Amino acid sequence: MNRAALLQALRDAVGHGHVLTRDTHDLAAWERDWRQRAHGHALAVVRPASTPEVAAVVRACAAHGASLVPQGGNTGLVVGSVPDDSGTQVVLSLQRMNTVRGIDRANLTMTVEAGCVLQAVQQAAEAEGLLFPLSLAAEGSCTIGGNLATNAGGTQVLRYGNARDLCLGLEVVTPDGEVWHGLSGLRKDNTGYDLRDLFVGSEGTLGIITAATLKLYPQPAATLTAWAAVPTLQAAVELLGLAQQRLAAGLTGFEVMGQFALSLVDRHMPQLRVPLWKDSPYCVLLENSDSEGEDHARAQFEGLLEAAMEQGLVSDAVVAESIAQAHALWHIRESIPLAQAQEGLNIKHDISIPVSRIPAFCDETDALLQREIAGVRLVNFGHLGDGNLHYNVQAPAGGDAKKFLLEQESRVNQLVFEAVARYHGSISAEHGVGSLKAEHLTHFKDPVALALMRRIKQALDPHNRLNPGRVLTP
Repeated sequence: MNRAALLQALRDAVGHGHVLTRDTHDLAAWERDWRQRAHGHALAVVRPASTPEVAAVVRACAAHGASLVPQGGNTGLVVGSVPDDSGTQVVLSLQRMNTVRGIDRANLTMTVEAGCVLQAVQQAAEAEGLLFPLSLAAEGSCTIGGNLATNAGGTQVLRYGNARDLCLGLEVVTPDGEVWHGLSGLRKDNTGYDLRDLFVGSEGTLGIITAATLKLYPQPAATLTAWAAVPTLQAAVELLGLAQQRLAAGLTGFEVMGQFALSLVDRHMPQLRVPLWKDSPYCVLLENSDSEGEDHARAQFEGLLEAAMEQGLVSDAVVAESIAQAHALWHIRESIPLAQAQEGLNIKHDISIPVSRIPAFCDETDALLQREIAGVRLVNFGHLGDGNLHYNVQAPAGGDAKKFLLEQESRVNQLVFEAVARYHGSISAEHGVGSLKAEHLTHFKDPVALALMRRIKQALDPHNRLNPGRVLTP
């Protein structure tokens, strides 16, 4: 590779000021992942402002034999968007591509560029009296391109689905530097293979998403939030069924939080005033989005909680009396990862299990980990409504967390992933595979599925130039 020639070609593509090298810039923000698990070394960070510029960058890298690492907000949790330590990879940052290209109210769609921050997309929809329902803790910094590349989930999957379900069309730059203009706002189009679903969730290994057409929804007339203490995970599952029966499509959120997870928020963020956690092993956060109005929504909620208490599924509950109180309850839930980080190093798992089997999975796996690894602490929380748990493992209290991570991470992962397999679940529900789980995929993914995935990668990116080492191992 002729580095000088490649850098000049990149500058010709996007302008001298948007090709950053360590000679003149601090590249740490693009070279380190959010969890500080990896710190790579890029040849350059390139910041295109348009799809033609992205295509020109891809062609330049192809001509000079360089691999590309697409990057959005760099908020991923599986080391999927930072360079390796070779100093030869080009980071393609899409953050300058942040334009809302248009909103079609009648078609209930919005077309946005990949570098749009999720929160900005939500606000643009809200300004039109509409709703873009994708919502997750990193929404103030993650980008739509990254959301689609990882098929992000979040707190409203129960009602609206993952990012894939919210996308109608894509604009994609291929590994050859061609542009697929697929920004359709159609909900029905049976003209061949669904290329959109191929690129969504591919983590930048098959093409670079530069824009997307997204589904919008009418804003609900009222949204209410409730916080309930439940005696067991089985009671939480039964409460979910009761809520689905009584609220139907109005049930837009159903989160479960274990007592230890909430204790970390209480310890590190006492100002948040976590309710009801001290006397209950689990708490549940419910959201009811009503098309009629607040009085109707509140009556539904009160009837649901009264029935749940009569059946012994809920021991106590509070219903938010204002938008501020609702935001405060959601802030507690979203603060669990940060509180866990403040507690110390930990091992994260983003798993999915059939909802009906989650109580048995947790009973078995909790006991297994506590038996095999003395003093281990379990931070269990997540999106019970769609079967997605963040089943995290904290180092023993008072110990050397770095030593624990070094000595026990592989063992913990193996125990958890084997348990997930026994319960017919997935080792990655919404965070993606990245490089952290790529090797595990060979053990826990159907071999025929893996073979098909490898054939697709070979067909679209035969030289392995887009995000190599992610999702699929060499």
